Amino acid sequence: MNGDAFSFTLNGTHALALPSGALLVPSENLICISDLHLAKSERMARRRGVMLPPYETRATLDRLAQDIAAAQPTTVVALGDSFDDIQASEALDAQDRATLARLQEGRRWVWIQGNHDGGAHDHGGEGCEEFRAASLTFRHIAEPKASRGEVSGHYHPKYGPPGLGDRRPCFLLDASRLILPAYGIYTGGLDAREPVLRDLFADRALAVLTGTRAIPIPLPAARRRSRSA
Repeated sequence: MNGDAFSFTLNGTHALALPSGALLVPSENLICISDLHLAKSERMARRRGVMLPPYETRATLDRLAQDIAAAQPTTVVALGDSFDDIQASEALDAQDRATLARLQEGRRWVWIQGNHDGGAHDHGGEGCEEFRAASLTFRHIAEPKASRGEVSGHYHPKYGPPGLGDRRPCFLLDASRLILPAYGIYTGGLDAREPVLRDLFADRALAVLTGTRAIPIPLPAARRRSRSA
């Protein structure tokens, strides 16, 4: 696993950006994922009448099971929007519920509340708005004036520099903060160069592309708006 990961230090804590989009913090034996959006196909059908193949929950959980089997973490942190909404959390079928319960066995499982799935559900673990481990603070949405060591999700960042082809889900990283890509199969994404996302980071920031291996690429500098006279 680690050979294809990108190794870095954030606020004094060593971490690994995995090709899958998960984050591994070895000193804490912790793995973190963001924006699973489980049961999105059910929510799309219920709210919009859009019928998508209902296999994304199983595919997402299978990928997570592979990361957990490789890393053997004692703590799993889900950074919010783990379910596409609270009703979707109730719609998981028996097999997916059993898979999720099996992944939780013998380890601490932390559900951070997101904007899609704020509220209680019956999938075990513990819920909170923020979680701290080592020198890192985990929350769903980045705070512009956050202290160093913030780890968040929410934006589903993607990036693809000219010549590389399609945009890929990516981690965004500078000396102060990290934003994880969406881990869910059916999630869209926001271009990392969009001001609402790029302006959260210093000029010297990295996009770490996911895929067969984690590839760090410098982000273009943020566009600074000129002040009117």
